[in-house]
Amino acid sequence: MNKRFSLFLLTTVLFVAFASAQNLQTEKSKFAIKVQTFKGSYLDKNHHFKGLDENSGLNLGIEFPAMQQRPWQQYLNNPTFGVGLTHMNFENDMVGHMIAMYPYIMLPLIRCNFMEFNIKLAPGLGVVTEHWYTQEDQNPDHYGQYENGPTTDPIFGCYVNAYLTAGANLNIILTRNVKINAEFGYSHMSNGRTFMPNLGANVIYGGLGLITTFNADVEKEPIHFPGKPYKWSINITGAAGPHQAAIKDDHKFLTSTFHAGAIYQATNWYGVGIGLDVFYNGAITSETDRSLYRKDHVYTTAEKFRAGLSWDNEFQFGRVTAIADWGVYFYNPSRHYYDCNHPIYGYGKRPLFYKNDGAGNDEAFHYIRFGVKTRVWDNLYLQATCKTHLHIAEYVEFGVGYQIPFLKKSKRKSGESIIFHHSKDWWKE
Repeated sequence: MNKRFSLFLLTTVLFVAFASAQNLQTEKSKFAIKVQTFKGSYLDKNHHFKGLDENSGLNLGIEFPAMQQRPWQQYLNNPTFGVGLTHMNFENDMVGHMIAMYPYIMLPLIRCNFMEFNIKLAPGLGVVTEHWYTQEDQNPDHYGQYENGPTTDPIFGCYVNAYLTAGANLNIILTRNVKINAEFGYSHMSNGRTFMPNLGANVIYGGLGLITTFNADVEKEPIHFPGKPYKWSINITGAAGPHQAAIKDDHKFLTSTFHAGAIYQATNWYGVGIGLDVFYNGAITSETDRSLYRKDHVYTTAEKFRAGLSWDNEFQFGRVTAIADWGVYFYNPSRHYYDCNHPIYGYGKRPLFYKNDGAGNDEAFHYIRFGVKTRVWDNLYLQATCKTHLHIAEYVEFGVGYQIPFLKKSKRKSGESIIFHHSKDWWKE
């Protein structure tokens, strides 16, 4: 417990130091410090692990209200950006504690003189104190066993896990400097099958706290920005990642993805379009302990590939873009080799659009990919995504991509390229 407390104390000190540095750099910019306690309940309690019921913790945040100094702030009605730190007590000695750090954004829905109602979105990383490989019993055959209490902890398979949060946030304004904060939200923690086991934790929580605003009298003249100078763009992305198929596997498999998509800017902050995906999954093999695919078949390289068409969605926050794609396979040879006796198809061949037999037994004919990409230079971006079917994670990948935005006809200049290139103050050019 002393080590856990020391870790949390050290992280808190670093967090406060970061907040102080930000305040010094911004030369008396308006910012706020949030302290919030919360209680949570597990959505999937007693599923594979009996012993998780409630959890509790503390949220800290430093927030910077937007004052329309950048285009994305205007497009999103001046949201609040923050950096958060969470300590969560899983209230089970086998599972331990978690400390997470993450950026977050508060999208305003209602603002008036006495209250603010926002939607909170936060992707980050969390470090847990206990996982499968820190416990004494690491026998995979004991996974999910329960004899007068859980015998193994299958919640996390490594120290570092993704931490994703979304929720509704209400601020009651008491004075110019003080607000009471209430929050109701959902948090997910897992590693996306990079390490096994990966049961993860899904939590519904409610929090209550206090927000103190510093330099509340600082105001800036809003800058009025034009809309984005392009309507269509093409994204080309390559990504790859490691994937552990089963607990007993002593090796990881390579996964990789090529994506090309055309995006239409429906608004200045939302884009929608279609994409082409080509997937490679080295875990489509008989050389794994996982029973997803049949062991009596020798898988060719071609059978480890899939291809699909996707409906792509982009939610744009300046340099950062959240992506959420839904796709359907048109090339999927591995669907014929699932190791389950399907009530309709048995062990035989399946049509391209087949009925799923249930989570864990086989994979669906469609897929979901969600994640975040960040523009790092010109139109070049880095990306982190998780591919799933239904609610089951398949794998996590990291990649690099390039956006090709085409200037509107009204924005094109004779003799110059029709490709738009991002720059710090592009609206001045």
